[in-house]
Amino acid sequence: MTKQLLHLVFGGELTDPSQIEFSDLAKLDIVGIFPNYAEAEKAWRAKAQATVDNAQVRYFVVHLHRLLEPDPKLVTPVS
Repeated sequence: MTKQLLHLVFGGELTDPSQIEFSDLAKLDIVGIFPNYAEAEKAWRAKAQATVDNAQVRYFVVHLHRLLEPDPKLVTPVS
């Protein structure tokens, strides 16, 4: 069995396509949480294709596993 590497896919309308600031946080589209990047990418690709005509809408893949279990070599100790 392979290790779960959780990924979140979500998106919504941006205030400006050159920035990552959402117009209305209450209207975010939470697509779901997926057990690996391949499944998350499929979901992201489907949503991105469905909204390709609206430049204000963007979808993202967040590597939840990196937030839940950060690489100790990349984390600065808090003193």
